[in-house]
Amino acid sequence: MSLHSTRRGPPRGARPWLASLALCAAATVHGADSVPYRVELATTGDAALDTTLAASSELESLRQSAPVSPFGLIARARGDGARFKTVLESFGYYQSTVSVQIDGRALSDLDLPQALAELPRGREAKIQARFTLGPLYRLGKIEVSGDLPPQASAALGLATGDPAVASAVLAAGRRLEDHLQAEGYAFARVDPPVAYEDATQPLLDLSFHAVTGAKVPIGSVAIVGLKRVREDVARRSLRLRTGQPFSPAAVENARRDLLALGPFGAVSVRLGERVDDTGGVPVTFRVRERPRHAVSLNAAYSSDLGGSGGVTWTDRTVFGGAGQLSVAASVLNYGGNASTAVGYDDSVKLLLPDFLAHDQSLQVAVGAIKQSLQAYDQTARSAGLTLTRKLSNVWSASAGASITDEQIRQAAVDSGGNTPSPGGTTSAQPQYAVRNYTLLAAPLSVSYDSTNLGSPLDDPTHGMRDSLSVAPTRALGHPNSTFIVSQLKLADYLDVGRWFDQPGRTVLASRLLAGRAEGAGELSLPPDQRFYGGGSGTIRGFRYQSVGPVFVSPPAPASLAGLPIGGTAIVAASLELRQRILGNWGAAAFVDAGEVSASLRPLPSTLRIGAGAGVRYYTPIGPVRLDVAVPTRRFGPNQDNFEIYIGLGQAF
Repeated sequence: MSLHSTRRGPPRGARPWLASLALCAAATVHGADSVPYRVELATTGDAALDTTLAASSELESLRQSAPVSPFGLIARARGDGARFKTVLESFGYYQSTVSVQIDGRALSDLDLPQALAELPRGREAKIQARFTLGPLYRLGKIEVSGDLPPQASAALGLATGDPAVASAVLAAGRRLEDHLQAEGYAFARVDPPVAYEDATQPLLDLSFHAVTGAKVPIGSVAIVGLKRVREDVARRSLRLRTGQPFSPAAVENARRDLLALGPFGAVSVRLGERVDDTGGVPVTFRVRERPRHAVSLNAAYSSDLGGSGGVTWTDRTVFGGAGQLSVAASVLNYGGNASTAVGYDDSVKLLLPDFLAHDQSLQVAVGAIKQSLQAYDQTARSAGLTLTRKLSNVWSASAGASITDEQIRQAAVDSGGNTPSPGGTTSAQPQYAVRNYTLLAAPLSVSYDSTNLGSPLDDPTHGMRDSLSVAPTRALGHPNSTFIVSQLKLADYLDVGRWFDQPGRTVLASRLLAGRAEGAGELSLPPDQRFYGGGSGTIRGFRYQSVGPVFVSPPAPASLAGLPIGGTAIVAASLELRQRILGNWGAAAFVDAGEVSASLRPLPSTLRIGAGAGVRYYTPIGPVRLDVAVPTRRFGPNQDNFEIYIGLGQAF
């Protein structure tokens, strides 16, 4: 952007006040006469300005990686002086001065190279940069020329008296251009602004020039790069049609729809520079298909559930379309203190996107699970269908049907809490009953997700993840029962870091879980349909399934004392502070609280609270998590002193 004087005074000369701050690194210099040095940048009192000055410094960025000779160090310092001046002007300080010295000497000192060459071994040269800001320039008159629609210039968002910050002015021009394109002017262009400096006071007048062109619709729509995915399958996912009004938002939504289809690893979009034969703007989507087959491994450990690990094989383009077939096999509960034997969890899932309608998918799943827990032993086989409908960018709903055939072994209790013997009398020794159930369920759910993340393993830094599910269920077994299990899950992520110009580095995460089973009593519910508390999913610091009703001795045998029974209601809440520290490392501190009972109103005497801290290592596929949690109070002899949790992804 050029800078000229106004007619109110003589020109002061052009200043590159909107120059880019992305500066190229100097060539690396190696040699026996390299000079070690350290850098001290004086503070300006403005944290954002200090951060930008430090980021622009080659003295800082190349200090460790690029040894430099005495003459090279002086040249590097001179270059930084020019860069610092550019930064100061981009923040509105056009009468600022920069002073860079090496060991107290000016860079123009003719004896400085020799002094640097004669530095004693092990001594670093001290480079100091000092800044005199001068007055802060502000915006004066703001003009927009060109054939603009009424009120369009208001999209600039600038006002007389605002600080003359380069990034804000450039962003204003982009806002105006985006606004014009959103109004259907596909070829609208806003030129870089011209600034005129006032000769009598620290003001800059701005002049923008915009070219709108004519309103045009969407032209031809092309998809290139397809290999295995059929074009008709890809086009079904698009809501962009030739002839509809042009909108950058509609084009971007179409790009996201293609990416969400599943088989594509990347989708880019290119708009034509002129109208095509249809009289509209041609749009070309270029897709890059992911490998057809993928194998992924997973592993986790917690002191209560022990170690688990598994493998998943996926075919991303089943039947030449976008259907995805996944086969997963996992080993569960190796060595945990809340489990009694190793189990497994196997499944086969087929996902069909855009099933019968756009933004609607069908999942067909079959599975088998075996787990041996202190609460019960379970062996089950299941099959189900789930139809999911995307209602908007943040809302979705699903409905399904499932059947589960299971065998459960759990301690048998009568109404008095005793374990009955085969002869019908009560016994002091534990008796276990093996019962078979067939569960017929019709689950319904609605979900809200404003985190804008593609995977549940990604680290959420803002937004909410909420869901409400209702599962009417008919249980055929001993005894038969009909009940409804309802669950409400709320998770909120507050980006505290953005208040300090460090978005995403400090996040306050909160979680609320409430659930209720109605229509059947505690002991008439199948054991796996009851609620249990404890573990990483509810209350950390307490052993998995240890929170809630338990056997009490007497009247139950002493060998059962403390073992979980399960309840008909759960309420739990968590608060967690997540802080990025250095590079890919981070830390967390948290507190969880909750209870399982026959109501959603836990009493202070039954509320369980756990607290802890952990470390995070952030990877491209999600953060690796290590948490250690302790109960704030011990409840019963089976309560552990602490629990450890290791896994991929945040706790919630």
